[in-house]
Amino acid sequence: MSNSTYTANGENGDPGSTEGELNQWKHRAPYRVHDKAEGFKVRYQGSCHCGKVQYQLSREKPLDSKYCHCTTCQKIHGAPFQWAAIFHKDDINFTHGHHDLGWYESSEKTCVHKLPCKVSCAYCRTPIMDEGRNMILLFPTLIDFKDPEDRKNFDISCHMFYSRRVLDINDGKPKWTGLNDSSDLIADSPQDAVNELKRKRQDEEQEKSNEQK
Repeated sequence: MSNSTYTANGENGDPGSTEGELNQWKHRAPYRVHDKAEGFKVRYQGSCHCGKVQYQLSREKPLDSKYCHCTTCQKIHGAPFQWAAIFHKDDINFTHGHHDLGWYESSEKTCVHKLPCKVSCAYCRTPIMDEGRNMILLFPTLIDFKDPEDRKNFDISCHMFYSRRVLDINDGKPKWTGLNDSSDLIADSPQDAVNELKRKRQDEEQEKSNEQK
């Protein structure tokens, strides 16, 4: 019986080196380490469960924060939903363990670093982030919030894929059947949000109609 060894970075280079073509990802955001001369202002710190992967964040508030109820998030996180906060790739600075990361691209089920992909600690398997082509989705439960006000900065704006929920959350936030702004609002979504969506879609239909004339 043969033994197999899990390589932290899959087919994406030597985990102990930053040289060579296969290691070029380590020099690009979000994985490149910021130089002190860049003036990276540390606002938050986060880590995986085992502590091998640690990072800093410079932005006070995420670009957006949401709960995603899609079945992929439910399975990968082993939870009813995913809490995700959106940041620019340059907003993060890995201080430990960016050589100890593993990737998973869910559409092809591959561990190759192919965008968009899911990033986790290769040792304890804590999900670290989802890396998109332009942004990253971080998980606020990994952040060490110093006070309640910091935690409030990550309050969600809406729920996505709420039609696939496994539990109801009656928080009065907008609840989209799929992606926000491109699906329908359901459940206890605020009436003003429902009305605004209706007006927006009526305007879009009117604009389409005018273009066809």
